[in-house]
Amino acid sequence: MSTVFPGQDVLVRLALTVTSLAIAISAPLSGLLADRFGRRPLLAGGLALYAVAGTSGYFVSDLAVLLVTRALLGIAVGAVMTAVSAMITDWFDGPRRASFLGLQQAFASLGGVLFLPLAGVLATVDWRLPFWLYACSALLLPFALWALDEPPRVDRPVSGSGRSRHVLRINGIYVLALVATLAFYMAPTQLPFLTAEFGLGPAVTGVVVAASTFTGVVGALAFPVLKRKLTATAITTASVALLGLGWLVIGTAADVVLVGAGLLIGGAGVGLVVPNVNLRLADLATAERRGRVLSGLVTGIFLGQFLSPLAAQPLVQTIGIADAFTYSGVAMAAGAALAALVLPHRNERKAR
Repeated sequence: MSTVFPGQDVLVRLALTVTSLAIAISAPLSGLLADRFGRRPLLAGGLALYAVAGTSGYFVSDLAVLLVTRALLGIAVGAVMTAVSAMITDWFDGPRRASFLGLQQAFASLGGVLFLPLAGVLATVDWRLPFWLYACSALLLPFALWALDEPPRVDRPVSGSGRSRHVLRINGIYVLALVATLAFYMAPTQLPFLTAEFGLGPAVTGVVVAASTFTGVVGALAFPVLKRKLTATAITTASVALLGLGWLVIGTAADVVLVGAGLLIGGAGVGLVVPNVNLRLADLATAERRGRVLSGLVTGIFLGQFLSPLAAQPLVQTIGIADAFTYSGVAMAAGAALAALVLPHRNERKAR
Protein backbone atom coordinates (compact mmCIF):
# COMPACT_ATOMS: atom_id res chain seq x y z
CA MET A 1 0.00 0.00 0.00
CA SER A 2 2.90 2.34 0.72
CA THR A 3 4.15 1.69 -2.82
CA VAL A 4 0.72 2.32 -4.37
CA PHE A 5 0.15 5.45 -2.28
CA PRO A 6 3.61 7.08 -2.05
CA GLY A 7 4.08 9.85 0.47
CA GLN A 8 0.92 8.93 2.40
CA ASP A 9 2.39 6.60 5.01
CA VAL A 10 0.33 8.09 7.84
CA LEU A 11 -2.94 7.44 6.00
CA VAL A 12 -1.76 3.94 5.04
CA ARG A 13 -1.17 3.11 8.70
CA LEU A 14 -4.51 4.68 9.59
CA ALA A 15 -6.21 2.38 7.07
CA LEU A 16 -4.99 -0.55 9.16
CA THR A 17 -6.14 0.86 12.51
CA VAL A 18 -9.26 2.92 11.76
CA THR A 19 -11.38 -0.24 11.69
CA SER A 20 -10.59 -1.02 15.34
CA LEU A 21 -11.35 2.57 16.34
CA ALA A 22 -14.68 2.48 14.46
CA ILE A 23 -15.61 -0.78 16.21
CA ALA A 24 -14.81 0.71 19.62
CA ILE A 25 -16.81 3.88 18.96
CA SER A 26 -19.85 2.27 17.32
CA ALA A 27 -20.27 -0.82 19.53
CA PRO A 28 -22.29 0.99 22.26
CA LEU A 29 -24.77 2.15 19.61
CA SER A 30 -24.99 -1.45 18.35
CA GLY A 31 -25.76 -2.58 21.90
CA LEU A 32 -28.54 -0.01 22.19
CA LEU A 33 -30.03 -1.13 18.86
CA ALA A 34 -29.79 -4.80 19.88
CA ASP A 35 -31.75 -4.14 23.06
CA ARG A 36 -34.36 -1.93 21.39
CA PHE A 37 -34.97 -3.65 18.04
CA GLY A 38 -33.64 -7.15 18.57
CA ARG A 39 -30.49 -9.18 17.93
CA ARG A 40 -31.52 -10.73 14.59
CA PRO A 41 -32.05 -7.45 12.64
CA LEU A 42 -28.74 -6.10 13.96
CA LEU A 43 -26.91 -9.27 12.94
CA ALA A 44 -28.42 -9.28 9.43
CA GLY A 45 -27.62 -5.60 8.90
CA GLY A 46 -24.10 -6.07 10.21
CA LEU A 47 -23.41 -9.03 7.91
CA ALA A 48 -24.68 -7.11 4.87
CA LEU A 49 -22.64 -4.01 5.67
CA TYR A 50 -19.59 -6.20 6.37
CA ALA A 51 -19.75 -7.70 2.87
CA VAL A 52 -20.30 -4.38 1.09
CA ALA A 53 -17.79 -2.28 3.05
CA GLY A 54 -15.18 -5.03 3.14
CA THR A 55 -15.14 -5.89 -0.54
CA SER A 56 -15.29 -2.20 -1.50
CA GLY A 57 -11.59 -2.00 -0.73
CA TYR A 58 -10.85 -3.99 -3.87
CA PHE A 59 -12.49 -1.39 -6.12
CA VAL A 60 -11.58 1.99 -4.61
CA SER A 61 -8.51 3.79 -5.89
CA ASP A 62 -8.57 6.78 -3.55
CA LEU A 63 -7.01 6.35 -0.10
CA ALA A 64 -9.51 8.70 1.57
CA VAL A 65 -12.41 6.63 0.23
CA LEU A 66 -10.66 3.47 1.42
CA LEU A 67 -10.51 4.94 4.93
CA VAL A 68 -14.28 5.50 4.82
CA THR A 69 -14.93 1.90 3.77
CA ARG A 70 -12.65 0.65 6.54
CA ALA A 71 -14.55 2.72 9.10
CA LEU A 72 -17.86 1.31 7.81
CA LEU A 73 -16.36 -2.16 8.10
CA GLY A 74 -15.63 -1.43 11.77
CA ILE A 75 -19.26 -0.44 12.35
CA ALA A 76 -20.32 -3.74 10.78
CA VAL A 77 -17.94 -5.77 12.96
CA GLY A 78 -19.19 -4.05 16.11
CA ALA A 79 -22.78 -4.86 15.14
CA VAL A 80 -22.05 -8.52 14.36
CA MET A 81 -20.01 -9.14 17.51
CA THR A 82 -22.56 -7.47 19.77
CA ALA A 83 -25.52 -9.30 18.18
CA VAL A 84 -23.84 -12.71 18.32
CA SER A 85 -22.75 -12.38 21.96
CA ALA A 86 -26.21 -11.16 22.98
CA MET A 87 -27.89 -14.01 21.09
CA ILE A 88 -25.72 -16.65 22.74
CA THR A 89 -26.32 -15.29 26.24
CA ASP A 90 -30.07 -15.00 25.59
CA TRP A 91 -30.35 -18.55 24.25
CA PHE A 92 -28.23 -20.35 26.85
CA ASP A 93 -27.70 -20.29 30.58
CA GLY A 94 -25.41 -22.03 33.07
CA PRO A 95 -22.88 -24.58 31.74
CA ARG A 96 -24.33 -24.47 28.21
CA ARG A 97 -23.72 -20.71 28.05
CA ALA A 98 -20.12 -21.20 29.16
CA SER A 99 -19.64 -23.97 26.61
CA PHE A 100 -21.02 -21.94 23.72
CA LEU A 101 -19.04 -18.82 24.62
CA GLY A 102 -15.91 -20.99 24.63
CA LEU A 103 -16.82 -22.25 21.16
CA GLN A 104 -17.45 -18.68 19.99
CA GLN A 105 -13.95 -17.59 21.01
CA ALA A 106 -12.40 -20.79 19.64
CA PHE A 107 -13.90 -20.22 16.21
CA ALA A 108 -12.93 -16.54 16.30
CA SER A 109 -9.32 -17.57 16.95
CA LEU A 110 -9.55 -20.31 14.33
CA GLY A 111 -10.65 -17.69 11.83
CA GLY A 112 -7.39 -15.88 12.51
CA VAL A 113 -5.42 -19.09 11.98
CA LEU A 114 -7.08 -19.68 8.59
CA PHE A 115 -7.73 -16.25 7.12
CA LEU A 116 -4.63 -14.28 8.16
CA PRO A 117 -2.18 -16.59 6.34
CA LEU A 118 -4.59 -16.79 3.39
CA ALA A 119 -4.70 -13.00 3.22
CA GLY A 120 -0.91 -12.95 3.23
CA VAL A 121 -0.77 -15.38 0.30
CA LEU A 122 -3.31 -13.35 -1.67
CA ALA A 123 -1.43 -10.12 -0.94
CA THR A 124 1.70 -11.52 -2.57
CA VAL A 125 -0.30 -11.67 -5.81
CA ASP A 126 -2.10 -8.33 -5.45
CA TRP A 127 -2.50 -6.28 -2.27
CA ARG A 128 -6.20 -5.76 -3.12
CA LEU A 129 -7.14 -9.45 -3.35
CA PRO A 130 -7.55 -10.01 0.44
CA PHE A 131 -10.54 -7.67 0.38
CA TRP A 132 -12.55 -10.41 -1.32
CA LEU A 133 -12.35 -12.49 1.86
CA TYR A 134 -14.96 -10.18 3.37
CA ALA A 135 -17.50 -11.54 0.87
CA CYS A 136 -17.82 -14.62 3.09
CA SER A 137 -20.33 -12.73 5.23
CA ALA A 138 -22.66 -12.45 2.20
CA LEU A 139 -22.71 -16.25 2.06
CA LEU A 140 -23.64 -16.39 5.76
CA LEU A 141 -26.44 -13.81 5.54
CA PRO A 142 -29.15 -16.11 4.06
CA PHE A 143 -28.43 -18.73 6.73
CA ALA A 144 -28.67 -16.08 9.47
CA LEU A 145 -32.05 -14.94 8.16
CA TRP A 146 -33.38 -18.48 7.66
CA ALA A 147 -32.02 -20.38 10.65
CA LEU A 148 -31.86 -17.86 13.50
CA ASP A 149 -34.90 -16.79 15.50
CA GLU A 150 -35.00 -13.84 17.84
CA PRO A 151 -34.00 -15.36 21.19
CA PRO A 152 -36.19 -14.95 24.29
CA ARG A 153 -34.95 -12.65 27.02
CA VAL A 154 -35.42 -14.10 30.48
CA ASP A 155 -34.79 -11.55 33.20
CA ARG A 156 -34.16 -11.75 36.90
CA PRO A 157 -34.82 -9.01 39.49
CA VAL A 158 -31.84 -7.04 40.79
CA SER A 159 -31.99 -4.91 43.94
CA GLY A 160 -30.84 -1.29 44.01
CA SER A 161 -27.67 -2.10 45.97
CA GLY A 162 -27.04 -5.02 43.61
CA ARG A 163 -27.22 -2.70 40.60
CA SER A 164 -24.54 -0.38 42.00
CA ARG A 165 -22.21 -3.31 42.76
CA HIS A 166 -22.83 -4.70 39.28
CA VAL A 167 -21.93 -1.37 37.65
CA LEU A 168 -18.56 -1.38 39.42
CA ARG A 169 -17.89 -4.98 38.44
CA ILE A 170 -18.92 -4.37 34.84
CA ASN A 171 -16.65 -1.35 34.53
CA GLY A 172 -13.81 -3.34 36.09
CA ILE A 173 -14.27 -6.05 33.44
CA TYR A 174 -14.12 -3.42 30.70
CA VAL A 175 -10.82 -2.13 32.09
CA LEU A 176 -9.45 -5.67 32.33
CA ALA A 177 -10.35 -6.34 28.67
CA LEU A 178 -8.74 -3.08 27.58
CA VAL A 179 -5.48 -3.75 29.45
CA ALA A 180 -5.24 -7.39 28.36
CA THR A 181 -5.77 -6.41 24.72
CA LEU A 182 -3.22 -3.60 25.00
CA ALA A 183 -0.67 -6.16 26.10
CA PHE A 184 -1.64 -8.96 23.71
CA TYR A 185 -1.51 -6.75 20.61
CA MET A 186 2.13 -6.08 21.23
CA ALA A 187 2.57 -9.41 19.39
CA PRO A 188 1.37 -8.37 15.90
CA THR A 189 2.55 -4.74 16.21
CA GLN A 190 5.97 -5.11 17.88
CA LEU A 191 7.06 -8.72 17.39
CA PRO A 192 8.03 -8.39 13.69
CA PHE A 193 10.73 -5.91 14.71
CA LEU A 194 11.98 -8.26 17.43
CA THR A 195 12.12 -11.32 15.15
CA ALA A 196 13.96 -9.25 12.54
CA GLU A 197 16.82 -9.06 15.05
CA PHE A 198 16.98 -12.88 14.85
CA GLY A 199 17.22 -12.64 11.06
CA LEU A 200 13.68 -13.87 10.34
CA GLY A 201 11.67 -12.67 7.35
CA PRO A 202 8.00 -11.62 7.32
CA ALA A 203 6.72 -15.07 6.27
CA VAL A 204 8.28 -16.88 9.23
CA THR A 205 7.22 -14.09 11.57
CA GLY A 206 3.63 -14.48 10.34
CA VAL A 207 3.70 -18.18 11.16
CA VAL A 208 5.13 -17.47 14.62
CA VAL A 209 2.46 -14.87 15.40
CA ALA A 210 -0.29 -17.17 14.07
CA ALA A 211 0.81 -19.75 16.65
CA SER A 212 -0.59 -17.54 19.42
CA THR A 213 -3.95 -17.52 17.64
CA PHE A 214 -3.92 -21.31 17.48
CA THR A 215 -3.31 -21.69 21.21
CA GLY A 216 -6.13 -19.19 21.69
CA VAL A 217 -8.35 -21.89 20.18
CA VAL A 218 -7.02 -24.42 22.70
CA GLY A 219 -7.56 -22.05 25.62
CA ALA A 220 -11.11 -21.24 24.53
CA LEU A 221 -12.01 -24.92 24.16
CA ALA A 222 -10.60 -25.60 27.62
CA PHE A 223 -12.68 -22.80 29.17
CA PRO A 224 -15.96 -24.76 29.69
CA VAL A 225 -14.06 -27.54 31.46
CA LEU A 226 -12.23 -25.12 33.74
CA LYS A 227 -15.44 -23.21 34.44
CA ARG A 228 -16.92 -26.31 36.06
CA LYS A 229 -13.97 -26.50 38.45
CA LEU A 230 -12.83 -22.90 39.05
CA THR A 231 -14.45 -19.56 39.81
CA ALA A 232 -14.53 -16.77 37.23
CA THR A 233 -11.99 -14.82 39.30
CA ALA A 234 -9.62 -17.77 39.41
CA ILE A 235 -9.82 -18.22 35.63
CA THR A 236 -9.22 -14.50 35.07
CA THR A 237 -6.19 -14.61 37.37
CA ALA A 238 -4.78 -17.65 35.57
CA SER A 239 -5.40 -16.04 32.17
CA VAL A 240 -3.52 -12.85 33.04
CA ALA A 241 -0.73 -14.92 34.61
CA LEU A 242 -0.35 -16.95 31.40
CA LEU A 243 -0.24 -13.82 29.28
CA GLY A 244 2.33 -12.26 31.61
CA LEU A 245 4.46 -15.41 31.65
CA GLY A 246 4.35 -15.63 27.86
CA TRP A 247 5.50 -12.04 27.42
CA LEU A 248 8.23 -12.53 30.02
CA VAL A 249 9.52 -15.52 28.02
CA ILE A 250 9.49 -13.45 24.81
CA GLY A 251 11.33 -10.56 26.43
CA THR A 252 14.12 -12.78 27.75
CA ALA A 253 14.28 -15.14 24.73
CA ALA A 254 17.68 -15.90 23.27
CA ASP A 255 16.29 -17.45 20.08
CA VAL A 256 13.12 -17.65 18.03
CA VAL A 257 12.11 -20.99 19.57
CA LEU A 258 11.62 -19.31 22.93
CA VAL A 259 9.78 -16.43 21.27
CA GLY A 260 7.37 -18.97 19.79
CA ALA A 261 6.99 -20.66 23.17
CA GLY A 262 6.11 -17.33 24.79
CA LEU A 263 3.48 -16.67 22.14
CA LEU A 264 1.95 -20.10 22.69
CA ILE A 265 1.67 -19.45 26.43
CA GLY A 266 0.26 -15.94 26.01
CA GLY A 267 -2.22 -17.03 23.35
CA ALA A 268 -3.65 -19.67 25.66
CA GLY A 269 -4.21 -16.99 28.28
CA VAL A 270 -6.17 -14.80 25.86
CA GLY A 271 -8.21 -17.80 24.72
CA LEU A 272 -9.33 -18.24 28.31
CA VAL A 273 -9.92 -14.65 29.31
CA VAL A 274 -12.30 -13.56 26.51
CA PRO A 275 -15.10 -16.14 27.03
CA ASN A 276 -14.65 -15.79 30.78
CA VAL A 277 -15.28 -12.03 30.87
CA ASN A 278 -18.06 -12.43 28.29
CA LEU A 279 -19.80 -14.92 30.55
CA ARG A 280 -19.29 -12.76 33.62
CA LEU A 281 -20.84 -9.73 31.90
CA ALA A 282 -23.80 -11.81 30.70
CA ASP A 283 -24.42 -13.01 34.25
CA LEU A 284 -24.25 -9.46 35.64
CA ALA A 285 -26.49 -7.83 33.01
CA THR A 286 -30.26 -7.75 33.08
CA ALA A 287 -31.97 -9.03 29.92
CA GLU A 288 -33.19 -5.62 28.74
CA ARG A 289 -29.64 -4.18 28.95
CA ARG A 290 -27.59 -7.22 27.94
CA GLY A 291 -26.81 -5.92 24.46
CA ARG A 292 -25.50 -2.63 25.83
CA VAL A 293 -23.44 -4.31 28.53
CA LEU A 294 -21.84 -6.79 26.13
CA SER A 295 -21.15 -4.04 23.58
CA GLY A 296 -18.95 -2.37 26.18
CA LEU A 297 -16.69 -5.42 26.10
CA VAL A 298 -16.38 -5.07 22.32
CA THR A 299 -15.42 -1.43 22.83
CA GLY A 300 -12.79 -2.33 25.44
CA ILE A 301 -11.20 -5.03 23.27
CA PHE A 302 -10.96 -2.99 20.08
CA LEU A 303 -9.98 0.22 21.83
CA GLY A 304 -7.12 -1.82 23.26
CA GLN A 305 -6.18 -2.94 19.74
CA PHE A 306 -6.18 0.64 18.49
CA LEU A 307 -4.21 2.02 21.44
CA SER A 308 -1.68 -0.82 21.76
CA PRO A 309 0.95 0.46 19.30
CA LEU A 310 0.50 4.03 20.58
CA ALA A 311 0.92 2.98 24.21
CA ALA A 312 3.85 0.66 23.55
CA GLN A 313 5.87 3.00 21.34
CA PRO A 314 7.22 5.29 24.11
CA LEU A 315 8.25 2.21 26.12
CA VAL A 316 9.92 0.64 23.07
CA GLN A 317 11.81 3.83 22.29
CA THR A 318 13.00 4.12 25.87
CA ILE A 319 14.06 0.57 26.77
CA GLY A 320 13.82 -1.44 23.53
CA ILE A 321 11.35 -4.03 22.25
CA ALA A 322 12.64 -7.02 24.24
CA ASP A 323 12.59 -5.14 27.56
CA ALA A 324 9.13 -3.77 26.74
CA PHE A 325 7.87 -7.37 26.55
CA THR A 326 9.77 -8.25 29.73
CA TYR A 327 8.40 -5.42 31.84
CA SER A 328 4.88 -5.89 30.46
CA GLY A 329 5.09 -9.56 31.42
CA VAL A 330 6.34 -8.74 34.91
CA ALA A 331 3.52 -6.21 35.41
CA MET A 332 0.83 -8.69 34.35
CA ALA A 333 2.31 -11.53 36.41
CA ALA A 334 2.48 -9.24 39.46
CA GLY A 335 -1.12 -8.14 38.89
CA ALA A 336 -2.25 -11.75 38.67
CA ALA A 337 -0.39 -12.63 41.88
CA LEU A 338 -1.97 -9.68 43.69
CA ALA A 339 -5.42 -10.66 42.44
CA ALA A 340 -4.89 -14.22 43.65
CA LEU A 341 -4.17 -12.89 47.14
CA VAL A 342 -6.81 -10.16 47.34
CA LEU A 343 -9.89 -11.08 45.29
CA PRO A 344 -12.63 -13.10 47.01
CA HIS A 345 -12.48 -16.50 45.28
CA ARG A 346 -14.17 -18.25 48.19
CA ASN A 347 -17.06 -15.84 48.42
CA GLU A 348 -17.57 -15.96 44.67
CA ARG A 349 -17.77 -19.76 44.76
CA LYS A 350 -20.42 -19.56 47.47
CA ALA A 351 -22.40 -17.05 45.44
CA ARG A 352 -22.53 -19.20 42.33
